Amino acid sequence: MPELPEVETTRRGVELAARGRRLREMRVYDARLRWPVDSRIAAQIAGERVRAVERRAKYLLLRLEHGTLILHLGMSGSLRILPADAALRKHDQLDLVLEDGTTLRLNDPRRFGSLHYTGEDPSRHRLLQHLAPEPFGAEFDAAYLHRVTRGRRVAIKQVLMNSRLVTGVGNIYANEALFRARIHPRRRSGRLSQADCAQLVRAVRAALAAAIRAGGTTLRDYVGTDGNPGAFRQKLYVYERDGQRCRRCGTLIRKITQGQRSSYFCPRCQRV
Repeated sequence: MPELPEVETTRRGVELAARGRRLREMRVYDARLRWPVDSRIAAQIAGERVRAVERRAKYLLLRLEHGTLILHLGMSGSLRILPADAALRKHDQLDLVLEDGTTLRLNDPRRFGSLHYTGEDPSRHRLLQHLAPEPFGAEFDAAYLHRVTRGRRVAIKQVLMNSRLVTGVGNIYANEALFRARIHPRRRSGRLSQADCAQLVRAVRAALAAAIRAGGTTLRDYVGTDGNPGAFRQKLYVYERDGQRCRRCGTLIRKITQGQRSSYFCPRCQRV
């Protein structure tokens, strides 16, 4: 699934291509996404200038002169920048065609992505209104993480992946951040000290920032707006490296299951 770094990488590519340009038309080839694409959107956005391209959690927000497009890449989606006459490929769902012919093409093999339009404040949209603080935002600091973990017996890995506590930290980067912070994924979140929380906040931001610089992580389907895969996979410390040597101490990386998701850690560098 594209996670925050992949969505942010996509956002930056789309911003370069689309900001300041008008949307000429929307072409829908297959409306069957997580929710069917509303047929009214094409008329609502035609001729609208893209004022800004933003990100909220894993959602892309194309802010227009009137209204906002809210796009989610789902589990397997990608948004590529192509010429308008580029040949269609399997699983191409729709095009957003700009005035110069440049096309933003959504490809989504598993069709868990979504596209919505709102004429209101997008932060009040049902998909966005209950989202937690961003990991790069001022709200997400050591004091906040320490406060929301008090009295919790759940493992810290599951706290990082709880989108009602912090948004956008998916499985890959939760594993990587915990390694950087030297915290075992099974450690009870309520046992973290203020210093632990400060270290973990820094580690979350560092892992995400490093992935963004590398263009995200491609494990299976994800490609950036230029069609190229993300390069962060080669820099992962623990994720999907079970049985391989820790890059820090040489101990074999281990794998466990938490909440039906795989967790990876170094038993020497990360202590419960």
